[in-house]
Formats: sequence, structure tokens, C-alpha cells
Amino acid sequence: MSEHETSEHDSNEANYSAITTILNSLDALVYVADIDTHELLFFNDYGQTQWGAPEGRRCWEVLQKGQQNPCEFCTNPKLVNEHGEPSGVYVWEFQNTHNGSWYQCRDQLIKWPDGRLVRIEIATDITERKLMEQELHEAKVLAEKAADTDVLTGLNNRRSFFKRGNEIISDSNLRHHPISVIMFDLDYFKQINDDFGHDAGDEVLIDISHAAVKALRQDDIFARLGGEEFAVLLPNTNHLQAIELAELIRKALDENITIYNNEKISCTASFGVSSKLDLSKTSLKELISEADKKLYRAKNNGRNTVIG
Repeated sequence: MSEHETSEHDSNEANYSAITTILNSLDALVYVADIDTHELLFFNDYGQTQWGAPEGRRCWEVLQKGQQNPCEFCTNPKLVNEHGEPSGVYVWEFQNTHNGSWYQCRDQLIKWPDGRLVRIEIATDITERKLMEQELHEAKVLAEKAADTDVLTGLNNRRSFFKRGNEIISDSNLRHHPISVIMFDLDYFKQINDDFGHDAGDEVLIDISHAAVKALRQDDIFARLGGEEFAVLLPNTNHLQAIELAELIRKALDENITIYNNEKISCTASFGVSSKLDLSKTSLKELISEADKKLYRAKNNGRNTVIG
């Protein structure tokens, strides 16, 4: 080897050593793998600390858990264009199957010193960020649920009823499906509060809610609108079916007994039912207004009855 070649070789060795030192100092996984054989050609110290020494194994054998073949989610196909040339950088996020941590991965094809194409991946641990995002998402879901839920009964509140109800009404109008509304109000509820106290009244509202839910179907939207007033939106339900369902609820409430401080408390309700015809269009406001008028007719007709 000539003096020039020796000098160039020493320079290359020094450069390789410097680059290796830099890559091994990173707090992130850096590895290089052959895109055809998946053989690991370089695996930095961070990777070996997390996954162990490669020992001649392939990337999917070291980095993933229980893999018998190359990963289905391997990004190699995304790194090459239709001409078989590198297509640029591909950035993605992934939860590692070996340690459960989340990583942001930066993948790219480069040429190895021997001329072959290899994948270099830099994977940075983003687990803390992901956990924070998850916590924020869960907090948002809980906040939205709280905003849509009646605190006492756990039913939909007025806000939720109108939000969901308007969406269902719009769909019903578009598809020309029947839809109905039941409104009911507890009879002489003020007397219960006066005789037994407001805590007893709250227990009655909770019991009444549970009794009514048992008579309803999965797709029905049940809400406490306020005080002792309740509403049920019935998708794909004609007027006769709605009246029959209202009668089932009325009977369930009539038979319900709330026990409070060893006292038996019963409470009935008056019902109004409104519906739209299959080909007609309506609004939730109109259906509620009509059902509310019939509810007060039920009150005036002796209570504990259904007016449809």
C-alpha cells in the first residue's frame, strides 16, 4: 500500500470512528439494515442497550417481538420509487412490539460503501409525548361526556338531547324515515319534595330514570330536560309504536317503588307523544312542542296517562 493510500485509509478510518462516536452518543436508535436481506449492518449503543447486541440477526428478529418473518409494516416499499431509486425520507410513528414504547421513526435509503442500497432509521422515543396525548384525549372525552350528562341521573342532559336529536332528525328528514318523541313529566313531584325532602326527591328521579331505561331500546335517546321533565327521541318509530312504548314506560313508572329512609314512595307520570309521517319533514323543536301540548292534556285528563 502506497503512502498516499495508507494516508487515505487512515483518514477514512478516522472519519468512520468519528461518525460512529457521534451516532453512539445519540439518545435515539440508529440502525442500518440491508433492504433485501434485512441484515443489520450497524446498530448504535442506544439500540444495543434497549434491544441487545444484534449478533448477526436481522432487524425484525432484534427489534420486534415474536416475528417469524419480515414485519408487515416494514417501510422498505415506501422508501423506493417505481424506478427502484430512493424516494426520500419517510417519517412515521410506531409502538414497538418488544418494549411497548412509542417511537417517531425517520427512514431513508442510502448507499452503503459497497454500493448496495440500505435503510437507515433514526427512532426517537416519544412515549412520554404519546402518554400525554392520550391523557389529554381521555380528559377531553370525559369533559365532553360531563358536558352532555345529567349529573343526578346519568342520562343525557338538555344540551346533549338537542345536539344528538337534531342530527337524527336531519337524517330522518333526508331518508324519509318515521321518528317520534315522547315527553313525560312526573305527577305531583313537588308533593314528594315537600313530604319527604329533596334528597328523597332525587332518589325518586334516579329510580324513575332506571325504570324507564329498562323499557327503552338501544337506539332511543333518553334525556332529563330539567326538574322532573324527561324526553325520549325514537328513531325509525311510527306514531302507534311510540304510543305503545310510552305506555310501557308509564306502566313501569306506575309500578316502581322508591325506598327512602324506610319509606315507600311511588310516583306516576303524564305522557305526550308526537310523530312525523314518513314523507314529511319536521324539526326537533316542533316535535317537542307538539308532545309537550299533549303532555299537559294528559295532566288535565287526570294524570298517569298517555296522550298521543
